[in-house]
Amino acid sequence: MKLLRHGPSGAEKPGLLHVDGTIRDLSGLVPDIGGAVLSEAGLAMLRGVDAAALPVVAAGTRLGPCVAGTGKFICIGLNYADHAAESGMAVPPEPVIFMKATSAICGPNDPIIIPRTSVKTDWEVELAVIIGTKAKYVSEDQALAHVAGYAVTNDVSERAFQTERAGQWTKGKSCDNFGQIGPWLVTRDEVPNPQDLAMWLTVNGEKMQNGSTRTMVYGVAHVVSYLSQFMTLHPGDVISTGTPPGVGMGMKPPRYLKAGDVVELGIAGLGQQRQDVIAD
Repeated sequence: MKLLRHGPSGAEKPGLLHVDGTIRDLSGLVPDIGGAVLSEAGLAMLRGVDAAALPVVAAGTRLGPCVAGTGKFICIGLNYADHAAESGMAVPPEPVIFMKATSAICGPNDPIIIPRTSVKTDWEVELAVIIGTKAKYVSEDQALAHVAGYAVTNDVSERAFQTERAGQWTKGKSCDNFGQIGPWLVTRDEVPNPQDLAMWLTVNGEKMQNGSTRTMVYGVAHVVSYLSQFMTLHPGDVISTGTPPGVGMGMKPPRYLKAGDVVELGIAGLGQQRQDVIAD
């Protein structure tokens, strides 16, 4: 299934993508795409719904982030060997963990907002993992059973905030609209191998990133298991698993976003996003 949330920011309703390409409303059946709805039982119930009988959502309706109630937005840094190389950094001996504020989360086609005083706003197409059932001290071979599904995310980053000012990466990762998620949450059963997904990103139509989850250093199962040793993962938590090469920071000379740019990105089987870049 491809689950989604539609409607104005802050008032999104649950929905799904029907096989005919229309968006169907689920608000008569479930309160949102989060919590118990992401469990095995919740997803099984939705699979049994006759989608053709659900109300059709008007074409052009805004899509919100595809998951609700996210308590933690966890990111994995330098998780692609080829991206670490372009960054001039060594592959880390363990996953690099940092947090992105949940207030950064927005819809897949909501604009990228360049913060005031920003000079190095950058792009990063990433595979997002959405937790479906509580995970604590899980083994790697059991880790994927705790995943509800996958989505596209853009881990927008302000590099000067991130690396040139004192402190940790969080402030360069957490600005408003720095976390587009969606368009849909594609359930785990439709993604048999999350380590073999092509991913891409363009700026103004120019291909910047053209990679694959095959070059991840630490795969999805390892990351979920690893994180669960340090913190309990809850339904709706999002893990952004790193980016392939082609980010602006890695170019020679570096290239960053400016107001008026258009960013498009996608992952095979998970859909795509489009964002206008605007100034705050």
